Amino acid sequence: MAEATIRDVARRAAVSVASVSRALNAPATVRAETRDRVLQAVTDLHYVPHAGARSLSIRSSHAIGVVLPDLHGEFFSELVRGMDRAAGALGYQLLLSTMHADADLAAQALRAMRGRVDGLIAMAPQLSPAQIAQIVPPALPAILINSADGAGRHSLRVDNRKGVDRLVAHLAENGRRTIVHIAGPQGNLDAIERAAAYHSASERLLPGSQLVILPGDFSEEAGRDAITRLVEQRIPFDAVFAANDMMALGAMMALRERGMDVPGDIAVAGFDDIPLARFLDLTTISVAMDEIGAQAVTRLVAELGGDERRRDVMLIEPRLVVRSSTGVRR
Repeated sequence: MAEATIRDVARRAAVSVASVSRALNAPATVRAETRDRVLQAVTDLHYVPHAGARSLSIRSSHAIGVVLPDLHGEFFSELVRGMDRAAGALGYQLLLSTMHADADLAAQALRAMRGRVDGLIAMAPQLSPAQIAQIVPPALPAILINSADGAGRHSLRVDNRKGVDRLVAHLAENGRRTIVHIAGPQGNLDAIERAAAYHSASERLLPGSQLVILPGDFSEEAGRDAITRLVEQRIPFDAVFAANDMMALGAMMALRERGMDVPGDIAVAGFDDIPLARFLDLTTISVAMDEIGAQAVTRLVAELGGDERRRDVMLIEPRLVVRSSTGVRR
Protein backbone atom coordinates (compact mmCIF):
# COMPACT_ATOMS: atom_id res chain seq x y z
CA MET A 1 0.00 0.00 0.00
CA ALA A 2 1.42 3.39 -1.04
CA GLU A 3 2.31 5.91 1.66
CA ALA A 4 -0.13 8.77 2.13
CA THR A 5 0.87 12.11 0.65
CA ILE A 6 0.06 15.64 1.70
CA ARG A 7 -2.53 15.72 -1.10
CA ASP A 8 -4.24 12.67 0.41
CA VAL A 9 -4.41 14.50 3.73
CA ALA A 10 -5.85 17.60 2.04
CA ARG A 11 -8.57 15.55 0.33
CA ARG A 12 -9.42 13.73 3.57
CA ALA A 13 -9.66 16.98 5.55
CA ALA A 14 -11.45 18.82 2.71
CA VAL A 15 -8.89 21.65 2.71
CA SER A 16 -6.14 22.88 0.39
CA VAL A 17 -2.61 21.52 0.38
CA ALA A 18 -1.44 24.93 1.61
CA SER A 19 -3.80 24.68 4.58
CA VAL A 20 -2.37 21.27 5.50
CA SER A 21 1.15 22.69 5.34
CA ARG A 22 0.21 25.64 7.55
CA ALA A 23 -1.65 23.38 10.02
CA LEU A 24 1.46 21.21 10.42
CA ASN A 25 4.20 23.82 10.27
CA ALA A 26 2.53 26.99 11.58
CA PRO A 27 -0.64 25.79 13.36
CA ALA A 28 -1.31 29.15 15.01
CA THR A 29 -2.04 30.64 11.55
CA VAL A 30 -5.07 28.41 10.85
CA ARG A 31 -8.46 28.12 12.50
CA ALA A 32 -8.78 25.57 15.29
CA GLU A 33 -11.49 23.70 13.37
CA THR A 34 -9.25 23.38 10.30
CA ARG A 35 -6.28 22.34 12.39
CA ASP A 36 -8.32 19.63 14.14
CA ARG A 37 -9.54 18.25 10.80
CA VAL A 38 -6.02 18.14 9.41
CA LEU A 39 -4.61 16.43 12.52
CA GLN A 40 -7.38 13.85 12.42
CA ALA A 41 -6.72 13.18 8.72
CA VAL A 42 -2.99 12.85 9.42
CA THR A 43 -3.72 10.28 12.15
CA ASP A 44 -6.27 8.36 10.06
CA LEU A 45 -3.96 8.11 7.04
CA HIS A 46 -0.75 7.54 9.06
CA TYR A 47 0.80 10.41 7.10
CA VAL A 48 4.47 11.16 7.83
CA PRO A 49 5.56 14.66 6.71
CA HIS A 50 8.80 14.83 4.75
CA ALA A 51 11.41 16.33 7.04
CA GLY A 52 13.20 18.03 4.17
CA ALA A 53 10.09 19.95 3.23
CA ARG A 54 9.94 21.78 6.53
CA SER A 55 10.88 25.42 6.60
CA LEU A 56 14.37 25.95 7.96
CA SER A 57 13.08 29.00 9.78
CA ILE A 58 11.04 26.87 12.16
CA ARG A 59 13.02 26.63 15.37
CA SER A 60 11.66 23.35 16.58
CA SER A 61 13.19 20.02 17.53
CA HIS A 62 10.04 18.18 16.52
CA ALA A 63 10.66 15.94 19.51
CA ILE A 64 8.32 15.16 22.39
CA GLY A 65 9.70 14.19 25.77
CA VAL A 66 7.96 11.26 27.46
CA VAL A 67 8.68 10.58 31.13
CA LEU A 68 7.10 7.47 32.67
CA PRO A 69 7.39 5.69 36.04
CA ASP A 70 8.71 2.62 34.22
CA LEU A 71 9.56 1.61 30.67
CA HIS A 72 9.05 -2.14 31.12
CA GLY A 73 5.95 -4.30 31.00
CA GLU A 74 2.96 -4.51 28.71
CA PHE A 75 1.12 -1.58 30.32
CA PHE A 76 3.84 0.92 29.41
CA SER A 77 4.60 -0.69 26.05
CA GLU A 78 0.95 -0.20 25.06
CA LEU A 79 1.05 3.43 26.19
CA VAL A 80 4.26 4.13 24.26
CA ARG A 81 2.95 2.26 21.21
CA GLY A 82 -0.01 4.65 20.99
CA MET A 83 2.22 7.67 21.48
CA ASP A 84 4.67 6.52 18.84
CA ARG A 85 1.89 5.91 16.32
CA ALA A 86 0.45 9.40 16.76
CA ALA A 87 3.83 11.13 16.97
CA GLY A 88 5.00 9.51 13.74
CA ALA A 89 1.82 10.56 11.97
CA LEU A 90 2.34 14.14 13.10
CA GLY A 91 6.04 14.27 12.23
CA TYR A 92 7.42 14.09 15.77
CA GLN A 93 9.94 11.83 17.48
CA LEU A 94 9.72 10.56 21.07
CA LEU A 95 12.48 10.96 23.64
CA LEU A 96 11.84 8.49 26.48
CA SER A 97 13.00 8.60 30.09
CA THR A 98 12.01 7.17 33.47
CA MET A 99 10.52 9.31 36.24
CA HIS A 100 11.52 7.89 39.60
CA ALA A 101 9.40 8.04 42.75
CA ASP A 102 12.03 10.31 44.29
CA ALA A 103 11.13 13.92 43.41
CA ASP A 104 14.79 14.94 43.03
CA LEU A 105 15.50 12.12 40.57
CA ALA A 106 12.29 12.96 38.71
CA ALA A 107 13.40 16.57 38.42
CA GLN A 108 16.76 15.40 37.10
CA ALA A 109 15.03 13.35 34.37
CA LEU A 110 12.97 16.37 33.37
CA ARG A 111 15.95 18.72 33.33
CA ALA A 112 17.64 16.39 30.86
CA MET A 113 14.76 17.08 28.45
CA ARG A 114 15.17 20.88 28.46
CA GLY A 115 16.22 22.31 25.14
CA ARG A 116 15.83 18.95 23.43
CA VAL A 117 12.03 18.71 23.16
CA ASP A 118 9.17 20.97 22.13
CA GLY A 119 6.80 19.59 24.76
CA LEU A 120 6.45 16.98 27.45
CA ILE A 121 4.14 14.09 28.30
CA ALA A 122 4.56 12.92 31.89
CA MET A 123 2.98 10.13 33.87
CA ALA A 124 3.69 10.73 37.55
CA PRO A 125 1.07 9.00 39.73
CA GLN A 126 3.61 8.85 42.56
CA LEU A 127 4.11 12.63 42.82
CA SER A 128 1.93 15.22 44.56
CA PRO A 129 0.47 18.26 42.76
CA ALA A 130 3.03 20.48 44.48
CA GLN A 131 5.91 18.27 43.35
CA ILE A 132 4.63 18.22 39.78
CA ALA A 133 4.25 22.00 39.72
CA GLN A 134 7.79 22.35 41.08
CA ILE A 135 9.62 20.05 38.68
CA VAL A 136 7.74 20.53 35.38
CA PRO A 137 9.15 23.72 33.80
CA PRO A 138 6.32 26.31 33.63
CA ALA A 139 7.28 27.45 30.14
CA LEU A 140 7.32 23.94 28.68
CA PRO A 141 3.99 22.77 27.18
CA ALA A 142 3.06 19.55 28.97
CA ILE A 143 0.33 16.93 29.18
CA LEU A 144 -0.07 14.78 32.30
CA ILE A 145 -1.36 11.18 32.24
CA ASN A 146 -2.84 9.54 35.36
CA SER A 147 -1.21 12.18 37.54
CA ALA A 148 -2.40 14.47 40.29
CA ASP A 149 -3.86 17.76 39.14
CA GLY A 150 -1.22 20.44 39.08
CA ALA A 151 -0.15 23.80 37.71
CA GLY A 152 -3.08 24.15 35.31
CA ARG A 153 -1.74 21.46 32.99
CA HIS A 154 -4.00 19.47 30.74
CA SER A 155 -4.41 16.02 32.25
CA LEU A 156 -5.78 12.70 31.01
CA ARG A 157 -6.89 10.44 33.83
CA VAL A 158 -8.67 7.10 34.02
CA ASP A 159 -11.93 7.18 35.98
CA ASN A 160 -10.84 4.52 38.47
CA ARG A 161 -14.01 4.79 40.57
CA LYS A 162 -16.32 3.93 37.70
CA GLY A 163 -14.14 1.06 36.59
CA VAL A 164 -13.95 -0.50 40.05
CA ASP A 165 -17.69 0.03 40.65
CA ARG A 166 -18.48 -1.94 37.51
CA LEU A 167 -16.08 -4.72 38.40
CA VAL A 168 -17.31 -5.17 41.99
CA ALA A 169 -20.91 -5.12 40.74
CA HIS A 170 -20.06 -7.84 38.21
CA LEU A 171 -18.49 -10.03 40.90
CA ALA A 172 -21.44 -9.53 43.25
CA GLU A 173 -23.93 -10.38 40.50
CA ASN A 174 -22.06 -13.65 39.96
CA GLY A 175 -22.46 -14.70 43.58
CA ARG A 176 -19.16 -13.50 45.03
CA ARG A 177 -19.50 -12.29 48.61
CA THR A 178 -15.94 -12.03 49.98
CA ILE A 179 -13.78 -10.07 47.54
CA VAL A 180 -10.13 -9.55 48.44
CA HIS A 181 -8.28 -6.58 46.96
CA ILE A 182 -4.56 -6.65 46.14
CA ALA A 183 -3.51 -2.99 46.18
CA GLY A 184 -0.83 -1.19 44.20
CA PRO A 185 2.25 0.63 45.55
CA GLN A 186 1.86 3.05 48.43
CA GLY A 187 1.61 6.65 47.29
CA ASN A 188 0.59 5.73 43.74
CA LEU A 189 -2.47 7.76 42.68
CA ASP A 190 -4.12 4.93 40.72
CA ALA A 191 -3.53 2.46 43.55
CA ILE A 192 -5.03 4.84 46.11
CA GLU A 193 -8.12 5.54 43.99
CA ARG A 194 -8.72 1.88 43.15
CA ALA A 195 -8.42 0.76 46.78
CA ALA A 196 -10.81 3.50 47.91
CA ALA A 197 -13.27 2.58 45.16
CA TYR A 198 -13.10 -1.10 46.16
CA HIS A 199 -13.88 -0.16 49.76
CA SER A 200 -16.88 2.03 48.93
CA ALA A 201 -18.29 -0.30 46.25
CA SER A 202 -18.04 -3.34 48.53
CA GLU A 203 -19.74 -1.54 51.41
CA ARG A 204 -22.55 -0.45 49.11
CA LEU A 205 -23.04 -3.65 47.10
CA LEU A 206 -22.02 -6.26 49.69
CA PRO A 207 -23.05 -4.84 53.09
CA GLY A 208 -21.63 -6.78 55.99
CA SER A 209 -18.94 -8.51 53.93
CA GLN A 210 -15.39 -8.72 55.23
CA LEU A 211 -13.12 -6.18 53.50
CA VAL A 212 -9.55 -7.37 53.00
CA ILE A 213 -6.86 -5.22 51.32
CA LEU A 214 -3.42 -6.76 50.85
CA PRO A 215 -0.28 -4.81 49.86
CA GLY A 216 1.14 -5.10 46.37
CA ASP A 217 3.44 -3.36 43.93
CA PHE A 218 1.88 -4.02 40.48
CA SER A 219 4.17 -7.05 39.88
CA GLU A 220 3.20 -10.64 39.14
CA GLU A 221 5.12 -11.76 42.23
CA ALA A 222 2.97 -9.53 44.46
CA GLY A 223 -0.11 -11.37 43.23
CA ARG A 224 1.48 -14.71 44.08
CA ASP A 225 2.55 -13.47 47.52
CA ALA A 226 -0.98 -12.28 48.28
CA ILE A 227 -2.42 -15.74 47.59
CA THR A 228 0.24 -17.34 49.79
CA ARG A 229 -0.72 -15.01 52.63
CA LEU A 230 -4.45 -15.66 52.19
CA VAL A 231 -3.97 -19.42 52.22
CA GLU A 232 -1.48 -19.51 55.10
CA GLN A 233 -3.62 -17.23 57.27
CA ARG A 234 -6.80 -19.09 56.25
CA ILE A 235 -8.58 -15.90 55.29
CA PRO A 236 -11.91 -16.78 53.62
CA PHE A 237 -12.43 -15.37 50.12
CA ASP A 238 -14.23 -16.27 46.93
CA ALA A 239 -12.88 -13.55 44.62
CA VAL A 240 -9.69 -11.57 44.04
CA PHE A 241 -9.64 -8.09 42.53
CA ALA A 242 -6.10 -6.90 41.85
CA ALA A 243 -5.25 -3.26 41.17
CA ASN A 244 -3.59 -4.24 37.88
CA ASP A 245 -3.51 -7.19 35.50
CA MET A 246 -0.01 -8.43 36.32
CA MET A 247 -0.90 -8.98 39.98
CA ALA A 248 -4.18 -10.60 38.95
CA LEU A 249 -2.35 -13.00 36.63
CA GLY A 250 0.14 -13.84 39.39
CA ALA A 251 -2.75 -14.55 41.75
CA MET A 252 -4.53 -16.69 39.15
CA MET A 253 -1.42 -18.81 38.52
CA ALA A 254 -0.82 -19.25 42.27
CA LEU A 255 -4.41 -20.39 42.85
CA ARG A 256 -4.24 -22.96 40.06
CA GLU A 257 -0.89 -24.26 41.32
CA ARG A 258 -2.61 -24.93 44.66
CA GLY A 259 -5.33 -26.94 42.96
CA MET A 260 -8.02 -24.26 43.25
CA ASP A 261 -10.34 -23.82 40.31
CA VAL A 262 -10.58 -20.40 38.66
CA PRO A 263 -13.35 -19.34 38.48
CA GLY A 264 -15.19 -22.31 40.03
CA ASP A 265 -13.69 -21.79 43.50
CA ILE A 266 -12.20 -18.31 43.22
CA ALA A 267 -12.93 -15.57 40.68
CA VAL A 268 -10.01 -13.36 39.63
CA ALA A 269 -10.11 -9.92 38.00
CA GLY A 270 -7.61 -7.18 37.23
CA PHE A 271 -7.38 -3.67 35.82
CA ASP A 272 -5.81 -2.29 32.58
CA ASP A 273 -6.54 -5.01 29.97
CA ILE A 274 -2.98 -5.59 28.83
CA PRO A 275 -2.52 -7.98 25.85
CA LEU A 276 -1.51 -10.85 28.16
CA ALA A 277 -4.83 -10.52 30.01
CA ARG A 278 -6.67 -11.15 26.76
CA PHE A 279 -4.51 -14.15 25.99
CA LEU A 280 -5.06 -15.72 29.44
CA ASP A 281 -8.79 -14.88 29.50
CA LEU A 282 -8.69 -12.55 32.51
CA THR A 283 -11.69 -10.40 33.36
CA THR A 284 -10.50 -6.82 33.72
CA ILE A 285 -11.20 -3.13 33.27
CA SER A 286 -10.02 -1.90 29.88
CA VAL A 287 -8.45 1.54 29.78
CA ALA A 288 -7.10 1.39 26.18
CA MET A 289 -3.68 2.78 27.09
CA ASP A 290 -2.58 2.90 23.45
CA GLU A 291 -5.46 5.26 22.66
CA ILE A 292 -4.69 7.39 25.72
CA GLY A 293 -1.07 7.64 24.57
CA ALA A 294 -2.15 8.67 21.08
CA GLN A 295 -4.60 11.21 22.45
CA ALA A 296 -1.94 12.73 24.71
CA VAL A 297 0.37 13.29 21.74
CA THR A 298 -2.39 14.75 19.56
CA ARG A 299 -3.42 17.19 22.28
CA LEU A 300 0.15 18.21 23.03
CA VAL A 301 0.80 18.95 19.34
CA ALA A 302 -2.40 21.03 19.29
CA GLU A 303 -1.13 22.96 22.33
CA LEU A 304 2.22 23.49 20.63
CA GLY A 305 0.23 25.05 17.79
CA GLY A 306 -1.35 27.59 20.13
CA ASP A 307 -4.49 25.73 21.21
CA GLU A 308 -5.08 26.79 24.83
CA ARG A 309 -8.67 25.59 25.06
CA ARG A 310 -8.04 22.13 26.43
CA ARG A 311 -6.09 22.79 29.62
CA ASP A 312 -8.33 20.84 31.94
CA VAL A 313 -8.67 17.41 33.52
CA MET A 314 -10.32 14.85 31.26
CA LEU A 315 -11.61 11.69 32.91
CA ILE A 316 -11.49 8.71 30.57
CA GLU A 317 -14.24 6.21 31.25
CA PRO A 318 -13.00 2.61 31.26
CA ARG A 319 -15.11 -0.40 30.35
CA LEU A 320 -15.64 -3.79 31.95
CA VAL A 321 -14.35 -6.72 29.87
CA VAL A 322 -15.79 -10.02 31.14
CA ARG A 323 -13.82 -13.17 30.44
CA SER A 324 -13.74 -16.68 31.84
CA SER A 325 -11.80 -15.91 35.06
CA THR A 326 -14.95 -14.60 36.80
CA GLY A 327 -17.61 -17.17 35.95
CA VAL A 328 -20.49 -18.00 38.28
CA ARG A 329 -19.42 -19.44 41.63
CA ARG A 330 -19.49 -23.23 41.77
